[in-house]
Amino acid sequence: MKNKQLLLRARLFLVALVCFSTFMACSDDDDDTPSLPAPTITDFEYGKGSSHSTGQVGYKGSNLHTEAKIVAEASVKSITLTIHGHDLKIADGEVEWDFEKVFTDEKYLVKNPTFHEHIAIPANIPSGEYHITLLVTDQAGKTTESEGHLEIMEGETDTEEISYSDISIDETVVRGKDLHTEFFIDAHHGIHHIIVNIHGHDLTVGEGEEEWHFEQEFEEGYHGETEVEFHEHIDVPATAPVGEYHATFIIEDEEGHKLEFESHIEVAAAS
Repeated sequence: MKNKQLLLRARLFLVALVCFSTFMACSDDDDDTPSLPAPTITDFEYGKGSSHSTGQVGYKGSNLHTEAKIVAEASVKSITLTIHGHDLKIADGEVEWDFEKVFTDEKYLVKNPTFHEHIAIPANIPSGEYHITLLVTDQAGKTTESEGHLEIMEGETDTEEISYSDISIDETVVRGKDLHTEFFIDAHHGIHHIIVNIHGHDLTVGEGEEEWHFEQEFEEGYHGETEVEFHEHIDVPATAPVGEYHATFIIEDEEGHKLEFESHIEVAAAS
């Protein structure tokens, strides 16, 4: 009888030992699996500074510049941008604005994308403080967010002195060709000059290519005019890297008022 009990105990001990060894092996396997860190967001930019405020501002009826650098070792799955107001009073003719958009563009679904978008701010929303949040989700389901406050105001004073309309700017241009730009300007005090600045967004410069950054001041045909059509063709070098470029147009009148607007241009390789 004693022998049978000893044999049974030995068998139970052996089973327990096997189970414990299996558990430890599984734990070791789990420990060997690296855990990738959550995404990081740096240099989150939105709106611009203003003499009206110490913070960042946006103007009703214009575009809001947003940009951020992202690192996601598990690659980005989605980027969500939200903007909403803080208990703002809605006047007659105004509507509440609660913006949310999920970006899953192919250019963002990588490890180290630069987020860059321009968001149209409606002209009929309340002025005041808005909360802006950028949320990044990676392929492993981990999230990181960056947030801030944005003061949305009526159009800048300078826009009362200068205005533009009938914009026609190429969205895509083949390198080695010219970029067509055209818009109508109304400047009550006369145009002093127009500056055009074009630069790329973290583009890879390949073999035989050269970084392209264009900046030029235009006066001839525009200086002193109060109503004029800006119409220029800008040569894009055949060696410019392909990809997205950011174009800024600055109109300044004879009294120092300035009006600035932006556009995106895709430079493509010849087919």
